Amino acid sequence: MIRLEAIRREFQVGGEPVHALNGVSLTVERGEYLSIMGPSGSGKSTLLHIIGLLDRPTAGRYWLAGRNVTGLSDQERALIRREKIGFVFQLFHLVPRLTAAQNIELPLTLDGLPPEKRTDRVQSILAAYGLAARARHLPNQLSGGERQRVAIARAAVTRPEILLADEPTGNLDRASGREVIELLERLNHEGLTLILVTHDPELGSRARCRLQMRDGCLLADGEAR
Repeated sequence: MIRLEAIRREFQVGGEPVHALNGVSLTVERGEYLSIMGPSGSGKSTLLHIIGLLDRPTAGRYWLAGRNVTGLSDQERALIRREKIGFVFQLFHLVPRLTAAQNIELPLTLDGLPPEKRTDRVQSILAAYGLAARARHLPNQLSGGERQRVAIARAAVTRPEILLADEPTGNLDRASGREVIELLERLNHEGLTLILVTHDPELGSRARCRLQMRDGCLLADGEAR
């Protein structure tokens, strides 16, 4: 499903190069549940952004579903993101002026799905995620856990093949965080490929496949990959 080969990512900060990723190679099978753990600044989010086609590697190659996506245009990358990849972030990134239902519906509108089909799918996912009673509430009227469930619903409503979650419980209390991770795992049980970035070892240990990052290198069992 996902194959990275010798991925490097460098930034210029104050005229000095920063090596965010140092030759990372990784294969993720369809339906996998993978956690990537490590301290702040280890390169976890940079790696997730490259997998999600939100950023480009400085060097290396990336295959997604058998296709080399390394050198695609911005338009081609955006199309693949819409078709195949959902994102969940620590800070939710909901549109403040839209209700919960409207936030969930937004990607379907952008995809051009007819209104009646959008309504049916949004109502179904609101009910499935325990959000039906909060459908007309704005984000600032929702709890942190509810906002993250709306964000997950928005990511899942287009029925992507891959879900990328960057510290999805980082701003939540323990009970809300447990609800969120159980929802993500439910999606994985239904066949979605789930890649979770976290600095929390307890959360990361729930994944079937667990990797560590340090200084821009991906490690498994203490060995650089």
